[in-house]
Amino acid sequence: MSKFYSIIDIEATGGNSKIGRITEVAIYLYDGKEIVKEYNTLVNPERSIPIYVQRLTGITDKMVAKAPLFTEVADDIASFLNGSCFVAHNVKSDYSFIKDELQKAGIDYKSEHLCTLELSKTLIPEASHHGLGKICNHLEIEVPNRHRASGDALATVKLFQHLQKVDQNNKIQRLIRKA
Repeated sequence: MSKFYSIIDIEATGGNSKIGRITEVAIYLYDGKEIVKEYNTLVNPERSIPIYVQRLTGITDKMVAKAPLFTEVADDIASFLNGSCFVAHNVKSDYSFIKDELQKAGIDYKSEHLCTLELSKTLIPEASHHGLGKICNHLEIEVPNRHRASGDALATVKLFQHLQKVDQNNKIQRLIRKA
């Protein structure tokens, strides 16, 4: 039986899930070989996006003004994630944002999760930096639309595929954290 991975990236109004809110979500459902389904949406954070975040992501208050609230897409996101392993680059951040937003929407969410940042440090120790942009540059993985959820999530899929190829000792399975 193949394991499904939900490879995710979010953009948010700030770096802390307790006070920041999601502005964009991208999820690629990956079956271990290829992307089988995808989900991407802007999200109205119900607050102004700080200027430095707008400059970094290109996501403006005007762009999210008519986007759905997280509560309006929460069921779709929870359904999409159901039964898969949550994968992100620096998973602690993305997982906490999704979990907290789903909690605010009345959905209790827990999932196995896996961090490609941690994996890249383990499986590619010769790289000098392991941030998404730098590790992808080191591996010559193109990162289209950097600092947007869909571009960063797709780059994370490509990074994960590379990590699968170099994982000779089944470290990926050992690094999956339980819910």
